[in-house]
Amino acid sequence: MTWRRPFATDLQAEYVADSNFTEAWKKVVPNVDPPKTPSAFMAPRPATPSSIPSKLTVNFVLPYTSELSGKEVDMVIIPATTGQMGVLPGHVATIAELKPGILSVHEGNDVNKYFVSGGFAFVHANSFADIIAIEAVPLDRIDPNLVQKGLTDFTQKLNTASTDVEKAEAQIGVDVHSALNAALTG
Repeated sequence: MTWRRPFATDLQAEYVADSNFTEAWKKVVPNVDPPKTPSAFMAPRPATPSSIPSKLTVNFVLPYTSELSGKEVDMVIIPATTGQMGVLPGHVATIAELKPGILSVHEGNDVNKYFVSGGFAFVHANSFADIIAIEAVPLDRIDPNLVQKGLTDFTQKLNTASTDVEKAEAQIGVDVHSALNAALTG
């Protein structure tokens, strides 16, 4: 007998009790219902469509607000640590870590761009994408002069840092401000 790990698309959308466990339980404790596993308390997973939808449904969430909730778009471009990742309807299920960069949301001819400082993107097989960012700002609301000032300040802090913690904090500031600068100029 060969055992293989099931794919997300192979799993049933609704909870199904393990019949072998239920039968064994009933033999040992006939008057008590068997316990439920954590998956019994979860909402059913949306079924994977048989054909590729025309739109991608995006949830873009920050710790303090929801930028997009159930928004149907044509494509998103995510700044993943492995490089820019374009996500279209029907994309393979993926989890990606976000790096500081531009998140582009394409809806028809409209493109909304956000600068994200980091986070994660979860792309589901049913053409849903959940993007969770630590911080995000619409690109048109960023002041280039403040970015240059911040880059200069953090570079100076990095050069004068004496402890490992100070160096790490300054390096993060340099990385984020360098990515902001690249987003505005590139």
